[in-house]
Amino acid sequence: MAHGWDPDRYLTYADERGRPFVELLARVGAQDPRAVVDLGCGPGNLTSLLASRWPDARVSGLDSSPEMVARARGSHERITFEVADLREWAATAEPVDVLISNATLQWVPGHLELLPALLDRIRPGGWLAFQVPGNFDEPSHTARRELAEEAPYAEHTRDLATPASHDPQVYLDALAGLGCTVDAWETTYLHVLTGEDPVFTWVSGTGARPTLQALPDGLREEFEAELRARLRAAYPRTPAGVVLPFRRIFVVAHRSGVTA
Repeated sequence: MAHGWDPDRYLTYADERGRPFVELLARVGAQDPRAVVDLGCGPGNLTSLLASRWPDARVSGLDSSPEMVARARGSHERITFEVADLREWAATAEPVDVLISNATLQWVPGHLELLPALLDRIRPGGWLAFQVPGNFDEPSHTARRELAEEAPYAEHTRDLATPASHDPQVYLDALAGLGCTVDAWETTYLHVLTGEDPVFTWVSGTGARPTLQALPDGLREEFEAELRARLRAAYPRTPAGVVLPFRRIFVVAHRSGVTA
């Protein structure tokens, strides 16, 4: 079952979701790229940083979600946004100088095997930079998975899209083996969240969304109530607020050749 995205819900924690993009972009050494692409651009709020960083570049944002692209269009006069599947893009697109993907590849099954195709879309001397979550063993994900496997939810939640990623060393080895100079690292953020059931608000905009959309009316509300309770137990309120540890994996690969 295909699921849709809600730009407004996703942007609830725009600052927290945007910080990794900024830190990833800071490690990209391209000076004067001609073409820059944001794969999985979402609502486009972060793609605008690429246009600011490289004002003479042709900047494009691609996303498989029509809802996200509709929100992104018109957000910046110099950026073109379009609906596209990144696997098809990787097979057919003209080469670019900088390819950035923020919190997207985890949704692509077997994305490690996709890296050679993505690298082929980058000119010699160009840059590939991506960030993926690395927190899939945390309660924010395991609580949802365990609940979805219980009756009466399981019959509706089988074969859903589930995100996954690898450790930094795996990406480093794969891209170094393809001839790149690679910078790979990880960071665990401690997001201090406020509001009612903030961890549920966070996951309902991303990892839990396919599950929630797969459930019929009535059952969805029951699932949501139980998931809220489990997340409250896993992430109790502290004097600072509700703390959500979030591990993220970063990779910047410079392809050999003439500098972009």
